[in-house]
Amino acid sequence: MDAQSLVAAGWTSLTGEGFTGHLGPIWLRGAANARTIGFLGGSQQGNNRPGAIHGGALMTFADIALGFGAADALGGKHLVTAQLQLHFVAGGRTGEFITCTPELVRRSRQLIFMRGLLCAGERTLASADGIWKVLDLPEAD
Repeated sequence: MDAQSLVAAGWTSLTGEGFTGHLGPIWLRGAANARTIGFLGGSQQGNNRPGAIHGGALMTFADIALGFGAADALGGKHLVTAQLQLHFVAGGRTGEFITCTPELVRRSRQLIFMRGLLCAGERTLASADGIWKVLDLPEAD
């Protein structure tokens, strides 16, 4: 799958800044609270060995994907990852399109609990669970 095919299938790209930019574009499809997040595995920075996506790249993607879900659930409030765990089930291959549909587990006043599966097509690569801390930051002018 390539960028042109993803756009034709209704995906929108978002270029990450800072560390997240190393994964390449993040792809989004669907509306807030029902959004699927994806990335195209295969950048030189995200490879473990020829033909394999590094587990750290999958962990980074899980943080981004579940973080998007948490931000959607909070209506765009600021938050930070407090805890994230990933259980690897299968290896990802270079060139595969990896997706995650975040699921809200629970929300309290200060914490939000998320989970999701990282998949390449019908194959589950990993399951992820995380907790995000809601930040009480003043609104920007």
